[in-house]
Amino acid sequence: MWSPAPSVREETAMPDLRRLGRELGLFDTDPLIGAGLPYWLPDGAVLRHTLEEYVRDAERRAGYRHVYSPVLGKRELYEISGHWAHYSDDMFPPMDLGGEQVVLRPSLCPHHAVIYRSRSHSYRELPLRMAELGGMYRSELSGVLGGLTRVRAIQLNDAHVFCTLDQVEEEAHAALDMIRRAYEALGITPTRFRLSLPGAGGKYVAAPEKWERATALLTDVLDRSGLNYEAVEGEAAFYGPKIDVQVTDSAGRESTLSTVQVDFHQPERFDLHYVGADGSKHRPVMVHRSVIGSMERAVAHLVEQHGGAFPAWLAPTQLVILPLTDAEVPRARAFAGRCAERGLRAEVVGPEHGSLGARVRQARLVPYQAVIGPKEATDGHVALRLRDGRRLDPRPDGDVLTRVDAVVRARSTGLWDDGTS
Repeated sequence: MWSPAPSVREETAMPDLRRLGRELGLFDTDPLIGAGLPYWLPDGAVLRHTLEEYVRDAERRAGYRHVYSPVLGKRELYEISGHWAHYSDDMFPPMDLGGEQVVLRPSLCPHHAVIYRSRSHSYRELPLRMAELGGMYRSELSGVLGGLTRVRAIQLNDAHVFCTLDQVEEEAHAALDMIRRAYEALGITPTRFRLSLPGAGGKYVAAPEKWERATALLTDVLDRSGLNYEAVEGEAAFYGPKIDVQVTDSAGRESTLSTVQVDFHQPERFDLHYVGADGSKHRPVMVHRSVIGSMERAVAHLVEQHGGAFPAWLAPTQLVILPLTDAEVPRARAFAGRCAERGLRAEVVGPEHGSLGARVRQARLVPYQAVIGPKEATDGHVALRLRDGRRLDPRPDGDVLTRVDAVVRARSTGLWDDGTS
């Protein structure tokens, strides 16, 4: 259901994400559901679904195979992976089920390791790229929960590449390139790249040689990429170092959005292997990789970044059709039907919602506004207004559809060819 767009960033320079989520009709929370457990409203669901489809498509093109795995696992699974020993404070308590203890998973990697070892593999199959948009759960303290940035139920864009040692650098480079392309399409500018290393204390796996080897590999990847980065101790995963792509919100708070990790630990714990060219068993390396991190944090940052004025391909409503009077409503509805046939998300907002000026202001976050008056209705034209303030001369509605569709399919952050008035 269409509703007037809110006034974005007018009340404060540091908008409250929860307020924006509610005003934009993206997400909300309720005490009856629980803290840190947001639900997605229709426009938020469209935004999230579009983002998920982008990631799945990018992964398919990059040679990833998608899987599904359960959100529960036996406690023994996480004892083997090392999560129980190093991460149990952030996990929900075990549940007794049929004489066994099961746990809501805090990570997808143990499940993917088990899926890998369920079949024998030859060196000819590697790298084997396994991806999933899956749920995981973290027992976050109430005091740190907020909006979509820190939640207890997470949908993670996760993937694990099982490869030979010689393939690690190339796979990590390819993952960084996927992250770069995603940020371009989403209009995200990273704050910095961080090489996250272990620190003092017992929360890290004690395997100095593996840490040194993994750190050297990721350092080479960053150096070859030409990216400026900082090495920071105490930010590694418990099983290995990682490249973290950092972003900053309007309040100056920094968080990790994307990550690339090298893991020698879990392949050994789960006794993973492949058969090499010599006919012997060899241990693969796991490269953990997340292009946009969790759906929750990605959407939170997009709301912060764009204030609701999302790129056209991502916008919940891409085109709003504004008939000048009731007489043009049938023509507007027919145009909306043609938009739907092309997969464009369009809505008709008729004169019952107010004057044309009021409706234009209410729809100011929508990328395209198509005005249809008596002359446009007769000629089969629309007068297009762009979100950036440009007004285009009336043109055939078929031309408008073709041009808008091209921008959306290209996942461009622009709205129109600047050389065309």
